[in-house]
Amino acid sequence: MQPTLGCPVSEPSAETVKTVLLNDEHIKLGGRMVPFSGYSLPVQYPTGIIAEHKWTREHAGLFDVSHMGPSFLLLNEKSDDPDADHAAVAAIVEPLVCGDIANLKPGQIRYTLLLNDEGGTCDDLMIARPADPVWASTLYIIVNAGTKGADWGLIAAAAQGKATLNQADNCGLLALQGPEAVAVLESIVPGVASLGFMTYASFEWAGTHLVISRSGYTGEDGCEILVEPEFAAQLWNAILADERVKPIGLGARDSLRLEAGLPLYGHDLDDTVSPIEAGLNFAVSKRRREARDFPGAARILSELAGELSRVRVGLFVEGAPARENTTIADSAGIGVGRVTSGGFSPSLNRAIALGFVDPAHAAPGTRLQVSVRGKLQPAEVTSLPFVPHRYVRKASS
Repeated sequence: MQPTLGCPVSEPSAETVKTVLLNDEHIKLGGRMVPFSGYSLPVQYPTGIIAEHKWTREHAGLFDVSHMGPSFLLLNEKSDDPDADHAAVAAIVEPLVCGDIANLKPGQIRYTLLLNDEGGTCDDLMIARPADPVWASTLYIIVNAGTKGADWGLIAAAAQGKATLNQADNCGLLALQGPEAVAVLESIVPGVASLGFMTYASFEWAGTHLVISRSGYTGEDGCEILVEPEFAAQLWNAILADERVKPIGLGARDSLRLEAGLPLYGHDLDDTVSPIEAGLNFAVSKRRREARDFPGAARILSELAGELSRVRVGLFVEGAPARENTTIADSAGIGVGRVTSGGFSPSLNRAIALGFVDPAHAAPGTRLQVSVRGKLQPAEVTSLPFVPHRYVRKASS
């Protein structure tokens, strides 16, 4: 019998805030360090959040995301059949998520959601199949920083006796994002430009192996790079040596993902929000819908059929930004939802927000209001993303 799935929460720790491998590098660059998900990370550098945001949209921004949760799930017993091995390791994680992991192609990454039995979201994560058949018995899994302990606990419990979960958050994880990002990285690590959006591979560099994916959370083209601890600072500085690159902090990372309309776990997603409410229908794979074999399937399939009480929307806000938990009201001032993420968009030079409203008020063009400091301000529902995505996909071979 499959165990009941909840969303276990990591216990608060009395330990001091952790530092990332590149802490000294951030301080040298003048990074203003703040606590975030249990780590001390740079919220901005001396040029400021707006300049960093615009630089990433126009050139290439380098982010330290080493607080995230990269890991590798490896079968305990391999066969001589790569496809059979992939099927076996995929079968371990599929009961926890709504994505089709079994049909991943070699080198392909899938965005999916870890769900509880009620169809709520425990986390959003990336799961990837290695391109090299030698590693067909492995999955590369990246979870969010604030939930990684609980996520890894669920995956390890599902894998017990069949596979081993190796945590890799002792490594460096860098994100290079922007229209010039891949050209920069190609000049350092030849071959990276051959990757398409949501694919990854292993590359050799300076005597070590890098795991590089063409992915990110800014809406821009770019890559994420997993690097061994002893090479992290060397790689960070090698990338920054290119004049097209500047270091970017948490502040711009958040404004970039907000413009891209991408949900942030713990804000726009939590253990009560389903993939359909969040507008992430694509994350519930067709095969899994037909099989009805994922947590919360009854609720999620009924929502796909139209039985929804709330949906995630984008809002253009007139005046000051509407922050998290701000009430969203209709034209008569009656509450119809709440803001989950909000801020100023440097690209659009206006306030924007993500939030949940009832379906009757979710159509683009619907005029609403948001309560900011006790005063109602005009807002309008708009299509997402606020700023178009610029991912680079490659034709399938």
